[in-house]
Amino acid sequence: MALEPVEDRGPRANPPLSCAVDEGAEVRAAQLAALQAKIRTCRACAEAGYPIGSTPIISGTAGARLMLIGQAPGKVEERVHRPFAGSAGRRLFTWLAQAGWEEEQFRARHYMTAVTKCFPGKGSNGRGDRVPSAVEQALCRPFLERELALVDPAVIVPVGRLALGLFYDRSTPLEAIIGTAKREGGRWIVPLPHPSGASPWYNRPENRERLHQALAILRRLRQELGL
Repeated sequence: MALEPVEDRGPRANPPLSCAVDEGAEVRAAQLAALQAKIRTCRACAEAGYPIGSTPIISGTAGARLMLIGQAPGKVEERVHRPFAGSAGRRLFTWLAQAGWEEEQFRARHYMTAVTKCFPGKGSNGRGDRVPSAVEQALCRPFLERELALVDPAVIVPVGRLALGLFYDRSTPLEAIIGTAKREGGRWIVPLPHPSGASPWYNRPENRERLHQALAILRRLRQELGL
């Protein structure tokens, strides 16, 4: 059954992300490698006074046809320098397995990045990670726009509120978008909730069904697009 896009009602939280550049694959690969090197040496947020707990963490190549965008790396990611390597990552890959991807297969074939690239440190109450500020998000935004342009994925999977805010109005409840897909700029956008164990959202039966629908969409796209 063909996928039906859903309309995004309401104003955007951010202007649209950049369109893909029209360049050869080899040129794009070289440009992405140079961009990643620049990202990994970025210290803009630390220099602005934010308590950054790691260097930037990203993974993937210019040949990826799916881009997964998270919120920010966590403490485990800081230690192993690998996206979604902690408990939230294990839950995420449990979900993705339902769409047909094994973890190492997914990591090898697809691009994993985040709204902000560094571990932001623990929250002020000592429980959970600090949510990156609007300034930090803005400092990282040009990197994400360029990653998107150079990778030019067929499918984007935003995970969690900050990433969802790139493509949906921030006031839209998760219940209205999880389990849906939409076309934007020639790409499929398939949102997922954050897989944090601290979130009770997907423990509710009705929300588990929404998550199941989202994973069914991803499974169908994986089959139809050969992802």
